Parts: sequence; structure tokens; C-alpha cells
Amino acid sequence: MQHLKVFVKQDCQKCPAAKEVAGRFPETEIYDIEQPDGLAEAAYYSVLCTPSIVVVDEGGSEVHAWRCAVPSPKDVSDFIN
Repeated sequence: MQHLKVFVKQDCQKCPAAKEVAGRFPETEIYDIEQPDGLAEAAYYSVLCTPSIVVVDEGGSEVHAWRCAVPSPKDVSDFIN
């Protein structure tokens, strides 16, 4: 089953909207890229800006991503089983 990894930071103006979209889906993890664990996860998925939402499969492989953007809930649901 796919799940979401959402990358945000404190002073990001679009990050609350990204969290709102991601919050509609179960299995969502939020990472603050200003924290060591969030930065490490962001580096692993080549996230260089916020907000970013990455859809990953059960093995942790990237299925799809929106980097530096806030997708619509419908766009996200197209990639979540």
C-alpha cells in the first residue's frame, strides 16, 4: 500500500495547504526538513524545496512526487491505492 511523505519547514507559506491535503489520507508522515531526521529523509528522496509530497510504496520506493508544489486531493488519490 502506498503512503505519503510530506516535507515542510516552519516559514513555508504553502506548507499548511500541503499538510491539509495530505491529512485527508491515512498513512501520512510529516517531516520538518529543519530537523536532522527530516533533512535526512528529504535527502534520501531528493527533496530540495518545500512543500513536497512523495508517494512511496510499501518498500519505500518513490511512486510519484510533487516537489515545490501542493497537489489537489484528487491528484494525490490517483496514486494512492
